[in-house]
Amino acid sequence: MKVIETDLPGCLVLEPRVFEDARGFFYESFNQDKLAAVGLAPRFVQGNVSRSSQGVLRGLHFQNPKAQGKLVSVLEGEVWDVAVDIRRGSPDYGRWTGVVLSEANKRHLWIPEGFAHGFVTLSERALFTYLCTDTYDPAADAGIRWDDPRLAIDWPVAQPLLSDKDARLPLLDELPPERLPLYEA
Repeated sequence: MKVIETDLPGCLVLEPRVFEDARGFFYESFNQDKLAAVGLAPRFVQGNVSRSSQGVLRGLHFQNPKAQGKLVSVLEGEVWDVAVDIRRGSPDYGRWTGVVLSEANKRHLWIPEGFAHGFVTLSERALFTYLCTDTYDPAADAGIRWDDPRLAIDWPVAQPLLSDKDARLPLLDELPPERLPLYEA
């Protein structure tokens, strides 16, 4: 497995070793020992799958309390995936990183606890997977508006398709500080 650091400390692109031949391909989508060897020790307790059409933007979502670390990847199609550091007191507070995840590049993105997450579908449709370090809790569910000018995320779409919930999310600066996770050095 190849580990590629992003410009946002803690968020890592993981590129699996792919075995390909005339029959197709094989790769490990998760191996606890290999993650531990690069300093990651997530304990996954929930897995999710979503399918989205082109132009659908999901996010920016997070949970607090019960913050979720996420290992995300795309099985079919292509997305622009974004993580935002929203930990109060973090030296990287409000910074984001974005990467293309696709069935072609087979990359995964590790998003630590305390980060908001979102993606937009670039292909006709995408099948997206998440492994999460905590279970979904509706009482802890929160989000930030995708087009928050403070974040200035360089989304590759101007008019994404949003759920009603995501269209009504607040700006980062509108969230009460206690709603955000704390940075722990």
